[in-house]
This record gives sequence, structure tokens and C-alpha cells, in this order.
Amino acid sequence: MFTRKYYIFLVLILAALSIAQADDWPQWRGPYFNGTTNEKNLPTDWSTTDNIAWSIDLAGSSAATPIISGDRIFLSGVDSERDMLLAMCFDRTNGKLLWQHDIAKEISRDKKSTYAAASPVTNGKIVVFFYANGDLVCFDLNGDRQWARNIHDDYGPFAFQWTFSSSPTLFNGKLYLQVLQRDVPVGDRGLKDKKNESYILAMEPETGKTLWRQIRPSNARKESREAFTTPLPFSLNGIQQLLVIGGDVLTGHDLETGRELWRWGTWNPTRITHWRHVPSPITGDGVILVCAPKRSPIYAIRPDGQGVLDESAIVWISENKEKERSADVPTPAYYDGDFFILNDIGKHLSRVEPRTGKIKWTVETPGRAKYEASPLAADGKIYIINHAGEAAVINAENGKVINFITMDEPTGREIVRASICAAHGQLFIRTTRRLYCVGK
Repeated sequence: MFTRKYYIFLVLILAALSIAQADDWPQWRGPYFNGTTNEKNLPTDWSTTDNIAWSIDLAGSSAATPIISGDRIFLSGVDSERDMLLAMCFDRTNGKLLWQHDIAKEISRDKKSTYAAASPVTNGKIVVFFYANGDLVCFDLNGDRQWARNIHDDYGPFAFQWTFSSSPTLFNGKLYLQVLQRDVPVGDRGLKDKKNESYILAMEPETGKTLWRQIRPSNARKESREAFTTPLPFSLNGIQQLLVIGGDVLTGHDLETGRELWRWGTWNPTRITHWRHVPSPITGDGVILVCAPKRSPIYAIRPDGQGVLDESAIVWISENKEKERSADVPTPAYYDGDFFILNDIGKHLSRVEPRTGKIKWTVETPGRAKYEASPLAADGKIYIINHAGEAAVINAENGKVINFITMDEPTGREIVRASICAAHGQLFIRTTRRLYCVGK
């Protein structure tokens, strides 16, 4: 016969297992690099006061997504009044600020963004912050600085028309960062005495030491050479590689050396000069989804080959008239066997089969503002948030809007751009001046 102590012991074991199975959100697109998580029982109903575990004020607006490891939240940000870039760590259980570091003076150079738009990345032992002024800084989880370097100082200032942003990636013991930029200066940005090179860096996470630097050539012209994408890992036929998109091409690279394995790119055959690339590649069911810019079609690619791939690498192409499938800024999510594509220009969210391009459903995105933050797909739901801080919860099965919640009322030039993320049964929502933990 079971005793009361046995039942208490069993409850504690089950609780521990539940905690152990909870997903962190260690990088911009989550634990699986595709905008999803295995979290269950995520909230669908809340307000700025109801069903909120805690919320905290922030000293400025940033597009960086919160990163979660255990009971710690890492956040890139700014102090607008002091004109200072920040690296922050909060207690996930209560929102308490555990540590904060000033990184550098000056937070922006244009009206569109700040230097703190990239999301940090963690492996549960260290956390790395990257800023568009070139600063790359690593801390341990207690906030002690491990190393720092400035990519501008090492390889030259970034040659971008607008403020550069690309989140770093940690995978298989290496830290990856890409800089896909113009080959000539833009105003006072970029090298003036020689060609600006586009490149991918692999570094040792514990020290910041460069392991390799791969130059990435491109035939794109002017702004079309610029990419605000993030390099992401991908496995095909048992071969792991790094996917990089921008400069009119998609490329796969050897993780150990950076060597280019293959490249494909046909979305800009006439070399239009203003097609900068923002959505990162997303993979699912053996194909890579490429959202070409500026209302262009979507391409599903399977790179079975080496070198320059031809049209045979294309699995399907969306038709121009089917604008509900395109995305100019948000990176799609892959969940439950399908892609979820958020069209920021056409104001639609669609569920699409990876192998065929068949649209299972399309829904008009609710609210008055543009959606540029990438979608979260989890627990049978899609979570999106627009510039005005209006969050939508959408049924992943049928596309019906479950809830629509106003989280912010931005003023001036500030808008909401950070993606909603989930960890440990809760949602984390960054508005212009506040961070919310949703779900008690």
C-alpha cells in the first residue's frame, strides 16, 4: 500500500521531469532554429495586467528578442536618455534585474533602428551580445565579462545604407556571425580605400578567437548586396551545413571550414539594385524556404548538388498573384509539418505545405499596423505582434483568430519589432518600453 510520503515523492519527481522537459529559448528563432518550441499549455488570454506573472520597464526601444536560459532572460537594449547600448539579464521567475552592463555610447545613426536590434545567443554557460556598432561581447551567466572584440576594428566598418543587424548563431561548439554588405562605401559607411568584403565568421565561443573567415562573393549590385539575415544550421542527407542568404544568392557552407558547398539564386536575374534581404532561410521536410524581397515570389529549394545549382534545385515557386505567401521582413516558422508565412506587405498569414507549396489556409492579419516581427509557432497556435504592439493568437489548425490583445500604444518613432517567444510555459513579449512575462 502506498504511503503519503510516496505520493509526495512521486509528485516531486513528476514536477522535476516537467521542468527538465521545458524548452529554453536560446537564440533568436528558438531551440530548433525555426520559430517553434515544444512548450505546452501556453497562454491564449491575457492583457497588460491580467494573466501577467510580471512586467518591467525598459529604458528604450529595441527589436532584439528576449533570450531565455533556465531562470535567466538576456536582453539587448538601449538607454535612450543616456544614449547608451545595454546588455541586460533578468530573473525569469520575477523580472528582477540581475545584472546590466553599459556597452558603448551612441545607440543609432538613423531613424529606422538602433544598434541593439540583434538578439543575443546563449549555450547555457555563456551569453554573447552583438551590436551594429561592431561590438561583440561575451559574459558568463553571472554577468562577468569573458571577452570582447569589435568587428569594425577587425575587418572594417559595415557598408550598409541603413543600420546593420544580424543575430549571431551558436551551434556545435562554434559561434557564427555573417556580414553581407556593399562592396563600395555608402556615404561615410564602409571602407573607402579598398573593396568591402562580405564574409562569414566562425569563432570560439569561450574566447572569441576567429576559427575561420570565409569571404562570400556576390554579383548583386548596391543595396541588393545588403542582408539583415541570420546564418542558420541545416542538415541534408546527413550533412550538416550553415545556410546563408543575401546578395541575391542562398549558399550552404561547411561548418568546420566555411567552404562554400553550393549556391543558388535566380530571384533577381536583372540585378535590380534595391533588393536587400531580410527574412532568414527556414527549413522543413527537406526543403529550404527562400522569401525573395519586395513582393517577389517564394522559392522552395532542395540543394542536391555542389557548386552553382540550376533551376532543377527548385521544388516549387509561388505565383506573383499569390501574395499571401510572400514575406519581405518576417522570417517564416516551421511547425507541425508546415511552413507558417507572415506576409507583412499583403497583411496575411498562411499555412503552406513544404513539398508542394499548397496553401492550407490564409487569414488576414488583424489590427491597424504592420507585422514585421517573426511568428512564434507552438502548442497549436501562432503568435504574432505588430508595430503598434497588438498581439494576435491564431489557431494553427484552421487559421482562426483566437484572441487579439493590445499590449502597447507607441509614440513618436518607436515601434514594436521584437518577436514573441516562449519558454517554461510562459510567453515573453517585448513592447517599446516594457517586457512582459505572460502566464502565471
